[in-house]
Amino acid sequence: MKHLLEFLWKYNHWLLFIVLEVLAMALLLRFNPYQQSVWLSSAGRVTGTIYEWTDGVTSYFRLKGVNKELSHRNAWLEERVSALERHLREIGDTSAAVQQLPPPYQTIQAQVIKNSLNRVDNYITLDQGAAAGIRPDMGVAGTQGVVGIVYKVSSHYALVLSVLNSRSNISCMIQGSGYFGYLRWEGGDSRYAWLEDLPRHAEFELGDTVVTSGYSAVFPQGVTVGTVDDAVDADDGLSYRLKIRLTTDFGRLDAVRILVRTGREEQKKLEEVE
Repeated sequence: MKHLLEFLWKYNHWLLFIVLEVLAMALLLRFNPYQQSVWLSSAGRVTGTIYEWTDGVTSYFRLKGVNKELSHRNAWLEERVSALERHLREIGDTSAAVQQLPPPYQTIQAQVIKNSLNRVDNYITLDQGAAAGIRPDMGVAGTQGVVGIVYKVSSHYALVLSVLNSRSNISCMIQGSGYFGYLRWEGGDSRYAWLEDLPRHAEFELGDTVVTSGYSAVFPQGVTVGTVDDAVDADDGLSYRLKIRLTTDFGRLDAVRILVRTGREEQKKLEEVE
């Protein structure tokens, strides 16, 4: 109490000045309509600016949640499309469009919790594992295209062999042509990989879209991989090597989908060569 009294006595002139200023301002605004309107207008603008700024900040921090919700919604829609395709086949629709549909795939949603770009062998860690139904050798795709293949799983986590890994080897083809090769990465720029073993008689142009071929139990046909950026002759002189600009931005991976194919284990067992 003593210190408070000492403080009030020491700064009594300033305190009196502030009190009188507040009182004068209150009287001015109370009995002068013009000054009152100016004050309210200015206060409204300041308050509006503050609200706009705080709303922008909160909206920014809500983006991750919104993105996750949209990704889940997208996965749900894809599952509905697959269910519709199965139903059309079951009721005997023999139209060309239905006959060209890929085998039924389901998706498991997951979030990227660890990623690497600057190594020769890069891996991605996901926050879902065996408990969610994820198994090794399942394909992984993002909203922009192919991401990699599940390599190992634990109960609640999965390790993905990224496209940006020297051991990655994904069958891909030039969209609309049927000519296929194998996508490999040689290190360096994370935006590019190479499509190798493409036949010399294959027809293509720079800018053509490259998609998965569907010649495995990992990816269905038609998942986007990238576009043809350049072409060179292979060392054997019998094939092309195409430089592919990947559509997936591996530096900004967030939500991904694991592709689960019905009958995958049966196909793998059948294709085993002793």
